Amino acid sequence: MAIWHPDSKDFIALSKQYVKNSILEHLDIQFVELSEETLSATMPVDRRTHQPFGILHGGASAVLAETLASVAGNLCVDHKSEHCVGMSINASHMRSVKSGRVKGIARALHLGKKTQVWQVDIFHEKKLLCQSRVSLAVVSKNKGES
Repeated sequence: MAIWHPDSKDFIALSKQYVKNSILEHLDIQFVELSEETLSATMPVDRRTHQPFGILHGGASAVLAETLASVAGNLCVDHKSEHCVGMSINASHMRSVKSGRVKGIARALHLGKKTQVWQVDIFHEKKLLCQSRVSLAVVSKNKGES
């Protein structure tokens, strides 16, 4: 696992505990794969994620993208000394979908000591629906340091 912190290798198996009592559980976001350089998750397109016109809400896509980038970022750092938090997100929506499950794939563009940048592509049946760029801050857990 090239970019991942050694403590992260069992994340997919443990991820069901990670989502409890959060927006991830409410939206049924499920982590499905941690490859050499990507983290993937799926999300349903249904009443929980629709906008009023019956298609996937752009905000739901942003939640999936932010989730993937933030979790992936945290899987790259030493959990004892630092963690990652979102700074900004940009999402471009290319097409709509009414039902099924979408899959998001997060890939690091920059893994620095103080910042990370992730690209998250969201697909439905191999068609690109949304492309997001998420910037994260790498924050020290040491007291008095930000």
